[in-house]
Amino acid sequence: MRKIILNLAISLDGYIATNEGGFDWIKGHGDPSTDTEKQFSFEAFTASVDTIVMGSKAYEDCVLSGLDTYEGNELIIATSREFEAKDHTVFINGDICGRILDLRKQEGKNIWLFGGAGLTDAFIKADIVDEYIIGVIPVILGEGRPLFLKDNPTIDLKLTECTVNDGIILMRYSKR
Repeated sequence: MRKIILNLAISLDGYIATNEGGFDWIKGHGDPSTDTEKQFSFEAFTASVDTIVMGSKAYEDCVLSGLDTYEGNELIIATSREFEAKDHTVFINGDICGRILDLRKQEGKNIWLFGGAGLTDAFIKADIVDEYIIGVIPVILGEGRPLFLKDNPTIDLKLTECTVNDGIILMRYSKR
Protein backbone atom coordinates (compact mmCIF):
# COMPACT_ATOMS: atom_id res chain seq x y z
CA MET A 1 0.00 0.00 0.00
CA ARG A 2 1.18 3.51 -0.75
CA LYS A 3 2.35 5.64 2.15
CA ILE A 4 1.17 9.12 3.05
CA ILE A 5 4.36 11.02 3.90
CA LEU A 6 4.43 14.46 5.47
CA ASN A 7 7.68 16.13 4.37
CA LEU A 8 8.19 19.73 5.45
CA ALA A 9 10.83 22.11 6.73
CA ILE A 10 10.22 23.98 9.97
CA SER A 11 12.04 26.69 11.87
CA LEU A 12 13.48 25.73 15.25
CA ASP A 13 10.38 27.30 16.83
CA GLY A 14 8.00 25.21 14.69
CA TYR A 15 6.91 27.42 11.78
CA ILE A 16 6.60 26.26 8.17
CA ALA A 17 6.37 29.77 6.68
CA THR A 18 6.31 33.40 7.67
CA ASN A 19 2.91 35.00 8.23
CA GLU A 20 3.07 36.19 4.61
CA GLY A 21 3.90 32.70 3.32
CA GLY A 22 7.59 33.38 2.78
CA PHE A 23 10.09 30.56 2.94
CA ASP A 24 13.34 32.22 1.85
CA TRP A 25 14.66 31.40 5.34
CA ILE A 26 14.80 27.70 4.46
CA LYS A 27 18.56 27.32 4.10
CA GLY A 28 21.51 26.03 6.03
CA HIS A 29 24.04 28.02 8.01
CA GLY A 30 27.01 27.56 5.67
CA ASP A 31 29.13 25.33 7.91
CA PRO A 32 29.49 21.64 7.03
CA SER A 33 31.48 20.81 10.20
CA THR A 34 28.52 19.02 11.84
CA ASP A 35 27.33 17.19 8.70
CA THR A 36 26.66 13.48 9.13
CA GLU A 37 28.34 11.02 6.81
CA LYS A 38 24.99 9.66 5.68
CA GLN A 39 22.79 12.27 4.00
CA PHE A 40 19.07 12.41 3.26
CA SER A 41 18.48 12.28 -0.47
CA PHE A 42 15.69 14.64 -1.53
CA GLU A 43 16.07 13.28 -5.06
CA ALA A 44 15.43 9.72 -3.85
CA PHE A 45 12.45 10.95 -1.84
CA THR A 46 10.88 12.78 -4.79
CA ALA A 47 11.47 9.73 -6.98
CA SER A 48 9.48 7.67 -4.45
CA VAL A 49 6.31 9.79 -4.85
CA ASP A 50 3.97 10.40 -7.75
CA THR A 51 1.27 12.43 -6.01
CA ILE A 52 1.64 15.67 -4.06
CA VAL A 53 -1.18 16.96 -1.87
CA MET A 54 -1.26 20.60 -0.82
CA GLY A 55 -3.63 23.31 0.25
CA SER A 56 -4.49 26.29 -1.92
CA LYS A 57 -2.13 28.68 -0.10
CA ALA A 58 0.81 26.29 -0.52
CA TYR A 59 -0.20 25.93 -4.18
CA GLU A 60 -0.13 29.72 -4.63
CA ASP A 61 3.11 30.16 -2.66
CA CYS A 62 5.02 27.36 -4.38
CA VAL A 63 3.54 26.34 -7.71
CA LEU A 64 1.87 29.50 -8.98
CA SER A 65 4.81 31.65 -7.87
CA GLY A 66 7.04 29.79 -10.32
CA LEU A 67 8.72 27.28 -8.01
CA ASP A 68 7.12 24.43 -9.91
CA THR A 69 9.59 21.64 -9.25
CA TYR A 70 6.79 19.11 -9.12
CA GLU A 71 6.64 18.15 -12.79
CA GLY A 72 5.82 14.54 -13.47
CA ASN A 73 3.65 14.28 -10.36
CA GLU A 74 -0.06 14.60 -9.97
CA LEU A 75 -0.92 17.61 -7.81
CA ILE A 76 -4.01 17.40 -5.64
CA ILE A 77 -5.04 20.79 -4.33
CA ALA A 78 -7.48 20.94 -1.43
CA THR A 79 -9.49 24.10 -1.95
CA SER A 80 -12.95 25.55 -2.21
CA ARG A 81 -11.62 28.36 -4.40
CA GLU A 82 -11.55 28.46 -8.19
CA PHE A 83 -8.24 28.13 -10.02
CA GLU A 84 -7.38 27.89 -13.69
CA ALA A 85 -7.14 24.28 -14.84
CA LYS A 86 -3.61 22.97 -15.22
CA ASP A 87 -2.19 19.67 -16.49
CA HIS A 88 -1.72 16.99 -13.83
CA THR A 89 -3.54 19.13 -11.25
CA VAL A 90 -6.79 18.20 -9.55
CA PHE A 91 -8.74 20.61 -7.35
CA ILE A 92 -10.92 19.00 -4.69
CA ASN A 93 -12.87 20.08 -1.64
CA GLY A 94 -14.78 18.22 1.02
CA ASP A 95 -13.39 15.12 2.70
CA ILE A 96 -9.76 15.40 1.60
CA CYS A 97 -8.60 12.70 4.04
CA GLY A 98 -11.16 10.23 2.70
CA ARG A 99 -10.20 10.99 -0.89
CA ILE A 100 -6.51 10.46 -0.17
CA LEU A 101 -7.19 7.26 1.79
CA ASP A 102 -9.03 5.94 -1.29
CA LEU A 103 -6.11 7.01 -3.47
CA ARG A 104 -3.65 5.26 -1.13
CA LYS A 105 -5.33 1.93 -1.96
CA GLN A 106 -4.65 2.37 -5.68
CA GLU A 107 -1.48 1.37 -7.53
CA GLY A 108 1.27 3.93 -7.54
CA LYS A 109 4.11 5.47 -5.63
CA ASN A 110 3.89 7.19 -2.26
CA ILE A 111 1.84 10.32 -1.60
CA TRP A 112 3.64 13.48 -0.44
CA LEU A 113 1.63 15.54 2.00
CA PHE A 114 3.25 18.87 1.25
CA GLY A 115 1.26 21.40 3.30
CA GLY A 116 0.16 23.84 4.56
CA ALA A 117 -0.78 23.59 8.17
CA GLY A 118 -4.55 23.66 7.67
CA LEU A 119 -4.36 20.72 5.32
CA THR A 120 -1.80 18.70 7.26
CA ASP A 121 -3.74 19.28 10.49
CA ALA A 122 -6.67 17.23 9.18
CA PHE A 123 -4.34 14.31 8.34
CA ILE A 124 -2.59 14.50 11.71
CA LYS A 125 -5.88 14.62 13.62
CA ALA A 126 -7.14 11.63 11.61
CA ASP A 127 -3.83 9.84 12.40
CA ILE A 128 -3.34 8.72 8.80
CA VAL A 129 0.18 10.02 8.17
CA ASP A 130 2.50 7.02 7.75
CA GLU A 131 5.81 8.90 7.90
CA TYR A 132 6.92 12.31 9.07
CA ILE A 133 10.03 13.78 7.45
CA ILE A 134 10.83 17.04 9.19
CA GLY A 135 13.80 19.25 8.36
CA VAL A 136 14.63 21.65 11.20
CA ILE A 137 16.15 24.83 9.77
CA PRO A 138 18.68 26.70 11.97
CA VAL A 139 16.55 29.81 12.45
CA ILE A 140 14.04 31.10 14.98
CA LEU A 141 11.30 33.05 13.20
CA GLY A 142 9.42 34.25 16.27
CA GLU A 143 6.09 34.03 14.45
CA GLY A 144 4.60 32.54 11.33
CA ARG A 145 2.46 29.64 10.19
CA PRO A 146 2.88 26.75 12.66
CA LEU A 147 3.14 23.15 11.52
CA PHE A 148 1.28 21.63 14.44
CA LEU A 149 -2.01 23.16 15.46
CA LYS A 150 -3.81 22.46 18.75
CA ASP A 151 -5.72 19.41 19.95
CA ASN A 152 -3.75 16.73 18.11
CA PRO A 153 -4.00 13.12 19.25
CA THR A 154 -1.03 11.41 20.81
CA ILE A 155 0.82 9.59 18.02
CA ASP A 156 3.72 7.36 19.02
CA LEU A 157 6.57 7.57 16.54
CA LYS A 158 9.87 5.81 15.95
CA LEU A 159 12.91 7.70 14.65
CA THR A 160 14.11 5.80 11.56
CA GLU A 161 16.63 8.30 10.15
CA CYS A 162 18.45 11.40 11.36
CA THR A 163 20.93 13.37 9.26
CA VAL A 164 22.56 16.79 9.41
CA ASN A 165 23.50 18.84 6.37
CA ASP A 166 24.64 22.45 6.61
CA GLY A 167 23.07 22.80 10.05
CA ILE A 168 19.72 21.42 8.89
CA ILE A 169 18.64 18.43 10.96
CA LEU A 170 16.44 16.04 9.04
CA MET A 171 14.43 13.57 11.06
CA ARG A 172 12.36 10.75 9.60
CA TYR A 173 9.74 9.14 11.83
CA SER A 174 7.35 6.28 11.23
CA LYS A 175 4.47 5.15 13.39
CA ARG A 176 5.26 2.69 16.14
